[in-house]
Amino acid sequence: MAEVLVLVDHAGGQVRKTTSELLTIARRLGEPSAVFVGDGYDEAKATLAAYGAQKTYRATSTDLTEYLVVPQAELLAQLVQKTSPAAVLIASSAEGKEVAARLAVKTGSGLITDAVDVQAGSGGGVETTQSVFAGSYTVTATVTEGTPIVTVKPNSATPEQSESQPVEEVVEFAASDAAKTARITATAPREKTGRPELTEAAIVVSGGRGTAGDFSKVEDFADALGAAVGASRAAVDAGWYPHASQVGQTGKQVSPQLYVACGISGAIQHRAGMQTSKTIIAVNKDEEAPIFELVDFGVVGDLFAVLPQATAAVEAKKG
Repeated sequence: MAEVLVLVDHAGGQVRKTTSELLTIARRLGEPSAVFVGDGYDEAKATLAAYGAQKTYRATSTDLTEYLVVPQAELLAQLVQKTSPAAVLIASSAEGKEVAARLAVKTGSGLITDAVDVQAGSGGGVETTQSVFAGSYTVTATVTEGTPIVTVKPNSATPEQSESQPVEEVVEFAASDAAKTARITATAPREKTGRPELTEAAIVVSGGRGTAGDFSKVEDFADALGAAVGASRAAVDAGWYPHASQVGQTGKQVSPQLYVACGISGAIQHRAGMQTSKTIIAVNKDEEAPIFELVDFGVVGDLFAVLPQATAAVEAKKG
């Protein structure tokens, strides 16, 4: 059975949920092999084993962490040439998609980005599903040249544990001179909010123009649900919420199990970032708002009246 390379998404050895999802998907296609870059492998290896990695490629070269994404693409290209994998799976983040694009060029392979499902094709190979043009179309695609390089949106699979004892292999790697033209000069951890990362959260509660700049009720409801907080472009452009929390075509694309849109009209720009959510609820006092065309459940009402009641109901249920 061919290997399936999974680039591990982690922060100092703390493996993100996206990686457990990718390892789960990889088991559908072949034997998962995790590619770990940077420090923290000792902290990460238990998680990789728990989700079925049969092998781990561990690269410790400082070239991989001192420079931007090009060395990672070179490392993966080296492994693709060595292992001839059935596919390479990468988390669909901004960095992940850049690594994937460069890898596709280096290996002469087809690239599929933002997949929401990945399965073994009936005739062999890899078959992916994408939601495109702001969710207006669902596309099934396969790679016809080289190794399938696929970036997968977070929350596209339910992580399933499968205990393994992965074989560890240290990979010798040195980046080319061309890969060293953009050095990372400083990094700083993002300020912690106590909430889940927006793109990884199972539940997202977002606020828009209808908040009038007061996100307190949105945040209270999100905290009651253990959810991440998002914002529409209108709210971000008005300076009401940080750009890092923007959901939409020019912000982050999310695909949680539950998405709650509060005071958001549902412009096409916003829908492009959240339309693949499994269940969508909207709270808006305008019953003609376009968001209601999209939702599974809609509440016509003022979010400042609706959300406190919903928050109280959730807290009562928990208590």
